Amino acid sequence: MLLTVVLVVCFGFSLLYFHVKHRYRFWSKREVPYLEPTFPVGNVAQIFNPSMHFAHLIEKLYKRLKGRGDYAGIFFFRDPVLLVLSPEFARTILVKDFNYFIDRGVYTNEEVDPLSANLFFIEGIRWRKLRAKLAPTFTSGRLKAMFHTIVDVGNRLDQHLAAKCVRLQRIDIKELLARFMTDVIGSCAFGIECNTLENPNSQFRQMGKRMINLPKLKSLKVFIAMMFPKQARALGVRYNDKDVSEFFMKVVRDTIRCREEKGIRRDDFMQLLIDMMLQNGEASSEALTFEEVAAQAFVFFFGGFETSTTTLTCALHLLAKHPKAQRKAKKCVRSVLAKYGNELTYEAVMEMDYIQCVINETLRLYPPVATIHRMTSQPYQLPNGKVLPVGVGVIISNLAFHRDPSFFPDPFAFKPERFEDKAFGKNCPSFLPFGDGPRMCIAMRFGLLQTRLGLAILLRSYNFTMDESDFDRPLLIDPINLMHGPAGAVWLNVERSADGSMNK
Repeated sequence: MLLTVVLVVCFGFSLLYFHVKHRYRFWSKREVPYLEPTFPVGNVAQIFNPSMHFAHLIEKLYKRLKGRGDYAGIFFFRDPVLLVLSPEFARTILVKDFNYFIDRGVYTNEEVDPLSANLFFIEGIRWRKLRAKLAPTFTSGRLKAMFHTIVDVGNRLDQHLAAKCVRLQRIDIKELLARFMTDVIGSCAFGIECNTLENPNSQFRQMGKRMINLPKLKSLKVFIAMMFPKQARALGVRYNDKDVSEFFMKVVRDTIRCREEKGIRRDDFMQLLIDMMLQNGEASSEALTFEEVAAQAFVFFFGGFETSTTTLTCALHLLAKHPKAQRKAKKCVRSVLAKYGNELTYEAVMEMDYIQCVINETLRLYPPVATIHRMTSQPYQLPNGKVLPVGVGVIISNLAFHRDPSFFPDPFAFKPERFEDKAFGKNCPSFLPFGDGPRMCIAMRFGLLQTRLGLAILLRSYNFTMDESDFDRPLLIDPINLMHGPAGAVWLNVERSADGSMNK
């Protein structure tokens, strides 16, 4: 009996081996340069390295393949993936030939996880329709309407720090800013005063941590589910834990009920979604369902607080390391505010050009989303005339582009002045912090607005420094965080400037 079992297992393994070996000829058949894979992991053996972020793994593959053309082939275990090697071809994929690459190829399972039916995850026609519905929610007019909500939370951040930093204080700036952004997104996405600045153990903050900081085993499970989606759906694999999903569904349901019963309207993202549930007062085929409303509110929270937290944290860390740039940023904030009677208005914040330069340079060095994923949604002819079938993954390492000296000289130096020419940041094909094309981040303008406002509030009244012992320490990246962000606490010395003047 035991011998039979052993023979069956060996036979099964042999079949798998020859099947995968056949798959490994995918790129050679299409005359695409590629890295020789190793059975059974392909080219991603280091995904099991607990100290390496996935984005750094892809960056290493980019460096090995750079110089072989605009693209090359790699393998994620058994699956062929096209790695883009030039910004020009990246723009072709993301913009010019977008109709061939509509989908991200992200694993979803709406039956057990309704929050996965969000704009980031869904595909094809459903994505097109939902994107068209949601696009008007991030116009300048809508952002102006939400601006005062963000300012209210920003003022609470100022008050919280003012009481704490009369004298120099050493603060975990990452944790503080995560609480600030949780309050901003909680207010704008759900219309709820989370009060996380004063209560760091609020339920919203705890759920936010669990969404982003996945255990390595679960991250690996989600990665494998992306490669074997049919099998994963059959097994009921889900991205969000059940209690996390139930928490957000309940929050949305209670928020809608409260507003309907009390006749409350707010200038926030949730109100826009509620209005879309009933168009012209009547249900219609174009209206959003409750599940769609919950899913969009969830992804707004998921994508909004962590990306902006990471950008603000890294920006302040870099400014603390570069006091000259910090002084220039402070001067920018104060000179613009002086023109507006020292009032934080939407127009004032949008006029702070050097602050945007600081943000862009931070996003270049530390993009929170450091790899861009697409998948062929119809057969695509490569420039060499060969065809990619439907379902082939494509990956763009924007992190690698951002740190490539051929695109950004002295790439690891912090130089906000790179972006003083506005056209450079807008038109540079190698600068992709939010992606590009029709599927780029829909909430980019909102994210930049809250990040600008956060920096303006903090630099207006506070000075940020770091201990000499920290100057030469690199900002370590958390290898198990879905986002590309700092690992652990980020300690800075913070002091309120009593007279409002800049430190010399």
